[in-house]
Amino acid sequence: MSSIKRILGVAAAALSIFLLTPATNSFAGHVAGAPFWSYEGETGPSHWGDLSPEFIACKDGKRQSPVNIIGAVKADLEDITFDYSASQLKIINNGHTIQVNYDPGSSITVGGKTYELLQFHFHSPSEHTVDGKPYDMVAHLVHKSSDGQLAVVAVFMTKGVQNGFLQTIWDNLPAEEGIEEAVPGVKIDINDLLPADRTYYTYPGSLTTPPCSEIVSWYVLKTPVEVSVAQVSKFVSIFNKNVRPVQLLSGRIIKVKKNP
Repeated sequence: MSSIKRILGVAAAALSIFLLTPATNSFAGHVAGAPFWSYEGETGPSHWGDLSPEFIACKDGKRQSPVNIIGAVKADLEDITFDYSASQLKIINNGHTIQVNYDPGSSITVGGKTYELLQFHFHSPSEHTVDGKPYDMVAHLVHKSSDGQLAVVAVFMTKGVQNGFLQTIWDNLPAEEGIEEAVPGVKIDINDLLPADRTYYTYPGSLTTPPCSEIVSWYVLKTPVEVSVAQVSKFVSIFNKNVRPVQLLSGRIIKVKKNP
């Protein structure tokens, strides 16, 4: 049984990378031999670009993420249209974060393009900062368009009251790393995580993990949602500071919607 579980774990991890990769056919062969990376030491963020030629954007890219959000330019931005439905809870500890893989059929539309929701996952503290300050946690909602581009919606989390949506996930954390668990009879609706005010910052960037591909349109919601101290502590007990440091803007402009 242990051998079967290891095989399933590798398959689940490969699938999660496959879903995030625009050139899926060329990248699929790389998954099995992907170099180990982490958030500290000689496999940490400052070394990612040296771990593999596939990761070169991590050190040489000019549109890297996350960034410090400061000096945002007010612009006439359209609202994001969220078209989300409920999904069975399918959860995995992939060794870097807690990730929830979402059923097909949920999407956002922004900038005239539709992106399907693939998965969401968490970081603590938040990877993006605002005026130099991080939030206690963040959820990254990862979407992919038909042409392979990604749109990531970041939902900041700040300590306050318990978050019922998050608690459903925390109550069903997988017992083992690397194995996706589909929880029988448990459905979640990502709408329940979103704040009422969905004003956002936006800029062109990258994945915040290797291979740091510069194919991401970031939509960082300004308004945080509340989570309890215990909920933050639960995540930190598993993943302590799974965060890439902020990167240089390198001339990019961060936009924010004008007040009506």
